[in-house]
Amino acid sequence: MVHADASNFAEGITKEQAYTQVLLQAEGLFDGQRNWVCNLANAASLLWHAYKSLPSPSNQVNWAGFYVLDPKSIQSKPQLILGPFQGKVACQTIAFGKGVCGAAAESQTTQLVPDVEQFPGHIACDGDSRSEIVVPIVVGKDGEAGKLVAIIDIDCADLHGFDNVDKKYLEKLAELLARSCDW
Repeated sequence: MVHADASNFAEGITKEQAYTQVLLQAEGLFDGQRNWVCNLANAASLLWHAYKSLPSPSNQVNWAGFYVLDPKSIQSKPQLILGPFQGKVACQTIAFGKGVCGAAAESQTTQLVPDVEQFPGHIACDGDSRSEIVVPIVVGKDGEAGKLVAIIDIDCADLHGFDNVDKKYLEKLAELLARSCDW
């Protein structure tokens, strides 16, 4: 049974411990639930509360959420459309190849950006954001190239807000979401 306590994180835990809890809670929340909207909404909440429980720079995360492949754009120019998130209102659509999110979608590779002002074509949905990590969520059949279905997008109000620990665990979350949702 889903319980709000899933979003509680103990004081003084490490980033690794927080991410481990996010993954364990997400697995439990996704059990028997394959709706991607529901699962992304709960994942956004888990991430938001995890970051807020950690010391700086993690507690300076100012946006945590998802963009999903816009089904209306598949035939023309592919774009992402805003999905579940925590934070200020955000850009509604992002074209593949545009900004950090579009680069991750187009390349299907994680983008770890220590200073968004140094990223060519950065889209400033929130002028307070200084660093960003974007992780693609890709589904595919054995032996076939994967299809991008969504991206995890996390922004931080501090420079160098993310590192390889974030990359490792967010990629694990992306894999969990890819296999736990009906896309």
